[in-house]
Amino acid sequence: MAIKIGDLAKRSGCEVVTIRYYEKEGLLPKPARSGGNFRLYSDVHIERLQFIRHCRSLDMTLSEIRTLLSLRDNPAQDCDDVIALLDTHVKQVNVRVEALLQLRQYLLLLRGQCSGARSVQACGILHELSNCNCNYVTSSKTGATTPEQSGS
Repeated sequence: MAIKIGDLAKRSGCEVVTIRYYEKEGLLPKPARSGGNFRLYSDVHIERLQFIRHCRSLDMTLSEIRTLLSLRDNPAQDCDDVIALLDTHVKQVNVRVEALLQLRQYLLLLRGQCSGARSVQACGILHELSNCNCNYVTSSKTGATTPEQSGS
């Protein structure tokens, strides 16, 4: 089966510009060309694009995806490298989750600065945001940088 890039985009739910970008980055193999020099894609491209999109939905970087594709293209290889890559990715996700939880805590503290039923001029949230009285601290556990209210 040979399809043009527009059909590949429709079948995959991926923008044409993204498909071209993945090609340029070496994530998708170069397609065959028609007599009129149109790109002609096959089932291999569809499947590989679905793999890439699934990895992206898991927030993997293009570098991680490139590594996984390389490993996948060598099926006789041991999967220890795949496991190590995923373990590293999970650790990175944990760091981001911790940073988001700390951000949430700060936003809730900030939210506590105003009870409503006030004019915007007297809004405690806006007052605190204007004061810039926050320090940025790095969690020794996660390495994430988050704001912390000074004096708290």
